[in-house]
Amino acid sequence: MLFSLLTSFAFAQSLSEEETKLYKLIMEYRKQNNLPFIPLSKSLTIVAQTHVADLQTNHPDNETCNIHSWSANGKWTSCCYTPDHKQASCMWAKPRELTSYKGNGFEIALIYNDIHGKGLPITAAHALSSWKKSPGHNALIVNEDNWKKANWKAIGICLGEGYSVIWFGMEPDL
Repeated sequence: MLFSLLTSFAFAQSLSEEETKLYKLIMEYRKQNNLPFIPLSKSLTIVAQTHVADLQTNHPDNETCNIHSWSANGKWTSCCYTPDHKQASCMWAKPRELTSYKGNGFEIALIYNDIHGKGLPITAAHALSSWKKSPGHNALIVNEDNWKKANWKAIGICLGEGYSVIWFGMEPDL
């Protein structure tokens, strides 16, 4: 466990200050709920950063496709993630598609724009507060409902202009 903590701490230094703050807030929230620490994952953070960049640049989220969608403008398989979750496997496969991560990834995402659709900076406190208020997102963070048996062994984070995403994985990032 100490090695895992040291590895996570060393990697956390490559996150922005606000991303590191979000990671710490999530771990504190999980601790309050008697849940274990989740090590930071370089692979899942790469996926998070790539997805935020795609969302900011290509805007695959539209009237039909939600924020978990990916455009056709990158080195990945595009997908339109619809409210019926029929394309969920496309999103789950992104860690294996983009990195050496062996397992599925599960994403929570947040969009934060002004009235003109311009992306606004998202703070760690705002992101976590928003996810805590959303039953589906909160359940994933604190292992409730459909996520009760999930044993998170990796987490990746990206806070960007207008978008924030967190990726969870059940496989350790080797």
